[in-house]
Amino acid sequence: MDKSKNSNRIAKNSMMLYIRMIFTMAVALYTSRVVLNVLGISEYGIYNVIGGVVMMFSSINTTMATAVQRFMNFEIGRKNPKGLNDIFNTSVIIHFFIAAIVFVLLETIGVWFLNAKMNIDPSRMEAANWVLQFSIFAFIVTILSVPYDAVIIANEHMQAFAVISIVEVTLKLFVAFSVTWFDFDKLKLYAVLTFGVSVVLRIIYGTYSKRHFAEANFKWEWHKKLFKEMMSFAGWNLIGVSSTMIRTQGINIVLNLFFGTIVNAAMGITNQVKSAVDQFTNNFLMALNPQITKSYAANDKVYLFKLVFSGSKYAFFLVFFLTLPILTETEYILKLWLKNVPDYTVIFVRLVLIISIIESMSKTLIQTMFATGKIRKYQIIVGSVTILNLPLSILFLYLGFEPQITMTIGIFIALFAMQVRLQMLRTMVQLPVRKYYLEVVLLVLLVGVVALILPFLASYFMQPGFIRLLVVCIVSVLSVLSSVYFIGLNKDERTFIISKIKSIISNKLSINNKK
Repeated sequence: MDKSKNSNRIAKNSMMLYIRMIFTMAVALYTSRVVLNVLGISEYGIYNVIGGVVMMFSSINTTMATAVQRFMNFEIGRKNPKGLNDIFNTSVIIHFFIAAIVFVLLETIGVWFLNAKMNIDPSRMEAANWVLQFSIFAFIVTILSVPYDAVIIANEHMQAFAVISIVEVTLKLFVAFSVTWFDFDKLKLYAVLTFGVSVVLRIIYGTYSKRHFAEANFKWEWHKKLFKEMMSFAGWNLIGVSSTMIRTQGINIVLNLFFGTIVNAAMGITNQVKSAVDQFTNNFLMALNPQITKSYAANDKVYLFKLVFSGSKYAFFLVFFLTLPILTETEYILKLWLKNVPDYTVIFVRLVLIISIIESMSKTLIQTMFATGKIRKYQIIVGSVTILNLPLSILFLYLGFEPQITMTIGIFIALFAMQVRLQMLRTMVQLPVRKYYLEVVLLVLLVGVVALILPFLASYFMQPGFIRLLVVCIVSVLSVLSSVYFIGLNKDERTFIISKIKSIISNKLSINNKK
């Protein structure tokens, strides 16, 4: 395996994905503001919680998406084109069946739960049912797109993935604005137009995949052994994905039952912030994950562990770089962004960002586990840990605690789940856990503590306002970058960064001289 070539590919793909992220994150966050102001806090809460009902079933789809991605990456690592086509054909057939099952479940259980159990103003139940139906249709379209998305990512065509993502957020922003142009129920219209966006994206993904990848031309071929392997992997993965889905969307529904749609609006905004922050790690890891699976398939554990350690460390640095000014200036940023900030949003955002910081370090561990294909024991144990968030949240809410207790519990569970993953990987792939704690965990804690000092002092001694926000942002950036460079990076990493900067400057000067 050409490690230098792979490292360059990871760097190139990461850069492309970060260009995508900067644009999509900015547009998505602005879209949330537009939608919140157009629909209003209560209507936004309705849309968010009904989306949560649909998302409860998305665990089925997510498990298969992970399975398809893993099997494709593995076959690419083995250089087996025929195996790739077999995986694609099998995954398309599986997703047709999944779409049919999910449709039946949502049209029965989902409709019953919405009309019989959810805490929604009776005068808005008709609109709520519209939202549910078109959310179901959009979700079915998303299910059918999964094999085509997986082909693009497995082949590391991140430029195409980035462009399509930019088209997606642009269309969603257009939808948010267009709702105000028509004399029609805004909540209903928003649901219909959002479904239209999913159809357009399905066409784009399918067309690109068929034109660029030979394995993406579907033929009805049944591979019984492959079907059983993929379904076995997905079946056990369903436990872990379902537990995560229950922790997020399940708690959103529980909050609706205890507090109503206003708290759901706060949770919707919080999830938007978390989604935006998580893109920092997801984009980097989207470029890194194929290499983790391929290095495992090639039995190159030295390179595998290097990717895991570096991925965990850099993922933390990226998330912390973004979240530090947000954590420090949460209230002012939310007012600047939304104007009308739903109750509980400030504390929700702060707690969920802490969860994101913790979870960022676990993502390369999860990918390594998936690379092995042996996930039954892992999903049973870690899934059981994660799912505890829901019953514990219900218990504490029943005892009279405020809604933010759900995320406080989530912080402790995220820490415990990370420890469980490390111990399991010690057994499965001989991951050096003690070295991981010394070179990753201890290092990022030290970086975090040192980087936090100056932004905290700036916030403490200045009056709230735009000037303080600007100062805190500048100080945070300088503080995190300097802490990462002098504490978080080893000598080789610092040398690599300096050489890259010099190379970029040299290329710029060369271009200018030619002009």
